[in-house]
Amino acid sequence: RVNEKVPNESPEQEEFLPHKSDGGKPPQFTDFEGKTSFGMSVFNLSNAIMGSGILGLSYAMSNTGIILFLILLTCIAVMSSYSVHLLLRSAGVVGIRAYEQLGKRAFGHPGKILAALVITMHNIGAMSSYLFIVKYELPLVIQAFLGLQHSSGEWFLNGNYLIIIVSILIILPLALMRQLGYLGYTSGFSLTCMVFFLISVIYKKFNIPCPFDGFTNHTAENISIDGECEAKYFTMNQQTAYTVPILAFAFVCHPEVLPIYTELRNPTKRRMQAIANVSILGMFVMYLLTAIFGYLTFYLNTEAELLHTYSKVDPLDTLILCVRVAVLVAVTLTVPVVLFPIRRALLQLLFPDKPFHWVRHISIALCLLFVVNLLVICVPNIRDIFGIIGATSAPSLIFILPGLFYIRIVSSEPLNSRPKIQAACFTALGFIFMSMSMTFITLDWVYGENRSGGGH
Repeated sequence: RVNEKVPNESPEQEEFLPHKSDGGKPPQFTDFEGKTSFGMSVFNLSNAIMGSGILGLSYAMSNTGIILFLILLTCIAVMSSYSVHLLLRSAGVVGIRAYEQLGKRAFGHPGKILAALVITMHNIGAMSSYLFIVKYELPLVIQAFLGLQHSSGEWFLNGNYLIIIVSILIILPLALMRQLGYLGYTSGFSLTCMVFFLISVIYKKFNIPCPFDGFTNHTAENISIDGECEAKYFTMNQQTAYTVPILAFAFVCHPEVLPIYTELRNPTKRRMQAIANVSILGMFVMYLLTAIFGYLTFYLNTEAELLHTYSKVDPLDTLILCVRVAVLVAVTLTVPVVLFPIRRALLQLLFPDKPFHWVRHISIALCLLFVVNLLVICVPNIRDIFGIIGATSAPSLIFILPGLFYIRIVSSEPLNSRPKIQAACFTALGFIFMSMSMTFITLDWVYGENRSGGGH
């Protein structure tokens, strides 16, 4: 009995790829002794989930109503958790802990390339959207701290210089860490900043009166629009359809799941699933509270970017300034966590059998940061491009690939068994999401107005 139990307990000792019997395994995943604690892993994964999308959630709620929003958010949280379950099952069967290797195991070399491409696309999109926030928000914050009403055109009020400085001084040193586990501390700090954001949103709810004069000053006498200050429980309008993709991508953390799993102390599937569930639950609560209180502050006047709505009320409000700084810090500290899976995917593609080497590690990080900075500086309407990338890569990461991997890799169950059929439906759902998002983005482009809001 002992002999039978060994492979289940430690997938490291199982054979890696079926044709390699000489034990020449890639050292990055197998001989790796995980050192990261449960708590740090939760911080890292939560930080990976926590996107810039949190700023758009109140807007999403103003377009769906409170109850519909709650239903949608719950469904998507449960699906993300199920998706992590599929990934861990597939990884456990093979004893592989890298997204790209799962792709290779399921579909051969093309699968590996596909998985690496999707991860790279999605995470470069995420990194760019974070740096984008820095580019636009940081100059405004500095300006407000200096008490200037208008930009004086100094170099330190130029977003392009600022993101280069931030990339070199903050992001690069963190991205050069050898393991994700070390980023647990910065991730914890980043989440603290977001909790501060949440507390401020709740405080402001009781601080700002509802029919706020600043919004209705388009008429001489302030006529309150009917129903402007009522909470809607169910709403349907043409924007509602756009909020579904924003929410669907609110819990994307799947490229980071396997690297975090690799570095976990005594890694078991159950322990990793627990980490994923705790992270998803924590973010669920945070998203929900932010959305509800942000929505109950402004009701119909909620904008796609929550912070802008506040600065309309009082541009030099100290609390909102601090919140902006906190959001900037949080966003900046998330970039290195998102960079890790890309570097790993590229290493898997370009140097599959080479051991860890600092030169490769550092040069890939430098190139990635260079490319992302270049994109954010040179491409003005980058949001549109990443709208497309988000609409294709996010459903693939959450729904399509985990479902397909599960169907292909877990051979112990017949194709018509319930888990396999569930996984197939899950994959189909991903394709539906993808086509929905693409349709909306195309409609957006045709009609020329951007309603889809910010999102990760």
